[in-house]
Formats: sequence, structure tokens, C-alpha cells
Amino acid sequence: MTLSALDIAIFLVYFGVVVALGFYATRKSVGTKRDYFLAGDKLPWWMIGGSIVASNLSTHQFVGLTGAAYDRGFVAITAEWGAILLGLNVLLWIFLPFYLRNGFYTMPEFLQRRFGGASRVAYAGLILLIYVFIEISAVLYLGAFTLHALLGINMLLSIIALAFFTCVYTIAGGLRAVVWTEMLQLGVLVLGGVALAYAVVHASGGLGSVMATQTEWHLILPVDDVDYPWTQYIGGALCISSFYWATNQFIVQRALAAKDETHARMGVVFAQYIKFCIPFITVIPGLMAAKLFPGLEKADEAFPTLVENLLPHGLIGLVLAGLSAAIMSHVSGAINSCTTIASIDFYLPYINPSATERQVVRFGKIVGVVVGILGVFWAWVLISHSEKPVFIYLMNAYGYFAAGIAAMFLLGIFWRRATHAGALAAGGLTLPLSAALDYFYDMPFANRTGIVFWACIALGIVVSLGTRPKPAEEIEGLIWNWRAATSTQGEHRPRGFMRPFVWWILITAIVLWMYVLYA
Repeated sequence: MTLSALDIAIFLVYFGVVVALGFYATRKSVGTKRDYFLAGDKLPWWMIGGSIVASNLSTHQFVGLTGAAYDRGFVAITAEWGAILLGLNVLLWIFLPFYLRNGFYTMPEFLQRRFGGASRVAYAGLILLIYVFIEISAVLYLGAFTLHALLGINMLLSIIALAFFTCVYTIAGGLRAVVWTEMLQLGVLVLGGVALAYAVVHASGGLGSVMATQTEWHLILPVDDVDYPWTQYIGGALCISSFYWATNQFIVQRALAAKDETHARMGVVFAQYIKFCIPFITVIPGLMAAKLFPGLEKADEAFPTLVENLLPHGLIGLVLAGLSAAIMSHVSGAINSCTTIASIDFYLPYINPSATERQVVRFGKIVGVVVGILGVFWAWVLISHSEKPVFIYLMNAYGYFAAGIAAMFLLGIFWRRATHAGALAAGGLTLPLSAALDYFYDMPFANRTGIVFWACIALGIVVSLGTRPKPAEEIEGLIWNWRAATSTQGEHRPRGFMRPFVWWILITAIVLWMYVLYA
């Protein structure tokens, strides 16, 4: 496909503006750890919510989720709406108050305070591998795949260019630069997504044609469904969603940088509202693409096929800018999380405990460069040849790691009797048991992940009962209780518009109604 001068101009202007904004955001001092890794604890609720969603949105959704909807239909939307009911609520009402009140920089810090150093190192090492070899590499690959399909651009060149421009401002400015650019990127990718969704609906015959497919819209599928069995909600989806949204540095770091607890909570609730709307510009185009362009060789070709065939010049540039925004926001968030964990959980406690603030920040920047290079390398090596849409492939990959991590955190916060040995046993079981079940049994990945999750919980309980727990005074403020989880501490208490509970009730009711309507 040939781009017009207008498309190229829009695309280049976007790149110039986002890099310039990233450097503008670095003009304030980033000399301290909290400045660099947590934006000086000054983020308001709307930046937190927007940044959470912008960091989550990427080619996973624009390409992967559109492909999943093309392949499986409306049920693909559960990946987004399930996050509202499961993972984001686990963050909001279980973990977030305890993260904030203990002043944590990273998720591994919670595990060390709750259990011990070994669990901290195990999680930190595991999550760094996930970010480099799943998050960053997969996103860069999908972006390069789409640009190649649309424009014929060499995939390696695309991967290198996307990674380079993202690393430049991310490494220079830390979380502040990441969040500022993510807010711009969120606006661009939503505009691009809306433009494509409108073109698809128009080509399909209007909104009436879309709504006529409602008889095929189902959110609850049989237990033997390969990808979306209803049992996912008590196992696989619960586990992966809890891990991704509540124990994942990549997501939670934004809330940790809030002005206060009220802004942190409002930010998470705001993210739930955005998450509710996003599928209408990803899933709906995928649904209608199956009607407009049936028989595509790969479901992940749906997005570039729609762009190439339905959009006029000018809007193509906007959508490509939106796609690039999605890639860059996701990669920047993952790189920033890698630098934070490597610096706070490895360098400071084990390599150079007496390091100055400036030395810690410098080490984080070096890690950012290394992570970017590794991400580029693995994106090129790990070119997926899976017959399934890449979005489902990624959920399957998450399932291998998420069960043990989610078990460690949930046991730690809910059960005083949970011990360090129990946590390590739960975390250590996840990979071998996942691999064994995957090898010996043909089952939906959501069911496999659920089985592994509950097995990890059970093993953690058994081992904990046979080992000595930490004294009660050492885990004070780390065990969940209703009053602490639902109360708000800090200078600014909820009042007027800033009442997270009221807004949370509304979005929860809306999503539950949609599940009832399309069960």
C-alpha cells in the first residue's frame, strides 16, 4: 500500500511531537529515585488512569484482539471486561492501600517485607524475563508485522526504529516522561481506533448491521471451549487478571506515583471506564472484518486488511500513528518497569547498598539500554508461527508464569500463617506443572492455568502449615482487612466528585449487566 503525502506528514509529525514531549518532561530534576522511578509522587487521578490503560494498550489489542474477535467472535471482549471485574478490582480493593501505605517502589518489595529476600529475588527475576521475552518483544514483533503487511517495510528495521525512539525519551526522563507521552499516545490511539471503527461500521452497512449480529454475541461459553471456557472465571482468568493488574510492576507503578490514596483509587476506577470503552474500537472491527473479509489466512491479518481496504488517505496516517502510539506506550512502560525493578530489587540491596541516588538512577538508565537491545533481539528471533491469534498465544504464555506469582501474593496478603517456604513452593510449582499439563493433556489454556493456580495455592498452604511463620509484628500493615482496604488515609479524603466508591459501583453495574445480557 502506498501512503499519501498527508499520511506521511501525520505519521512524522506524531513521532516528532511524542519524542519532543518526552524530552520536555525531563526538564525537571530526575536526580532522586522517587523522581525517576515514581515521578516524584505527583500524578493526579486522570493521568494515573490514562497511563494505566495507555501502557496496557498496544498491538495486543489493536492487532491481537481484533484478530481474536475475527477468529472467535464477541467473546474476545471478555479479555477487556474481565479485567474490570477481576484484576482491577483486586488491585483497587485488596492490594493498593497496602502498597501505598508501605511506600513501596516495586512489587518485589512487598514479597520481601511479607516473606523474605528469596521470594523478592525470584519474583524480580521472573518478571524481568516476562517483560523482555513476552511484553516488549511480542509488541515490537506485532507492530513490525502490521507495518510490513501495510507498507512492506522491513520488519527488523521497524523493530529497531520503534525501540530506538521509545528508549530515547524513556531512559532519559523516567516515569514522568513515560506518563506524559502516554497521555498523548492514548489520545492518538483512541482517535485512530475510532476512525477505523467508524469506517468498518459504515462499510458493514451502518450500526444496524452491527447490532443485527447480536444473536452471535456470547460472553459465557461451554466448559470445553478451547480458548474461553466459562471456568476461566474461577481459575485461569482470575489468576492471569490478578497477576497482570494487581501484582505487575508494569501496571501498578502508575498508582504508586499518585499524589495521595484518593487520586490512586480514582485513577484505577477511571482506568476501568476506559477499559470498558476500548473494545468497541477493537472487538467490533474484528467482528465485522469476519463478515467483510472472510477467509483470511491468519486472523491477525484482520487489522491491516481493514486499514488497507477501508480507510482514505489521511486517516491511514492517523491510524498508523495510533498504532505506533500503542507500541511506544507499551514498550516505554515495560522498559521503565525493568529499570525500576533492576535498580531497586537487585542493584541497591545486593550490588551496591551504599549507592547514591544518582548512582541508582544511572544504573537504571544502563539497564534500560540493555533491555531495549534484548527486546529488539528477541522480537526478531521469536517471530511467532502459531496458528492461533497472537493475543491468545500471549494469554497462554502469561498462564505459565501467572499462577505461581498470583498465588504468592494472594496467600501473603490474605493469610497470616503463610510462610516464606510456602510462598517459594507455590511460586516454584507454576512452571513445571504448567509444562507437564500442557505436554500430557490437551485442554484450554484457561483451564490449565486455573488448575495450576489452585494447585499452587494448595501447595503453599500445606508447606506453610509445616513451617514457622513470621512474627505478627513483622507483618503488621501487610495483611488484608476490610477496614484498612476500604478506608482512605492521607490529607485528601474523598469528597464531591472525588468519590471512587460511587464511580466504581456504577461501572461494575454496567459491566455485570452486559454479562447478563449476553450470557
